[in-house]
Amino acid sequence: MIVFDLRCPHHHVFEAWFASSAAYEEQRARGLLACPMCGDTDIAKAVMAPNIPAKSNARAVAVPTSAAADAPPTAAALKAALQALASAQVEALKSSQWVGRAFADTARAMHSGEVAAAPIHGQTTLAEAKALVDDGVPVAALPLPIVPPDAVN
Repeated sequence: MIVFDLRCPHHHVFEAWFASSAAYEEQRARGLLACPMCGDTDIAKAVMAPNIPAKSNARAVAVPTSAAADAPPTAAALKAALQALASAQVEALKSSQWVGRAFADTARAMHSGEVAAAPIHGQTTLAEAKALVDDGVPVAALPLPIVPPDAVN
């Protein structure tokens, strides 16, 4: 697994995990990546700082901030946006049924009209998700990970 910081044209920066760099490129080329804050699909890799611990004798240096209108959002603003996104996801899932590993089969059955359409969420493999998308089944990944109900203590 590899993690990338991604950025949309509106300076929203978010983190995403991929199986490989090739998987990121493939998803980007297919338009499967979207900004969780604004929905824009024009996504690119953001500059990432390596996680190198500071030397014990290093002093913290204040980083100047820009007041420009197009400046990237502050850490507090990003945190607030992610909290709002998490709250919205929790609210949306309240009216959605957990179907677990049966997600792909249930979504396909709803799409074909075998069962009544209803909001569902669950788990599926990347291959199953790609097959659903290729077959025109309207699915989307949740922007934030969730703990399956059967895994909660």
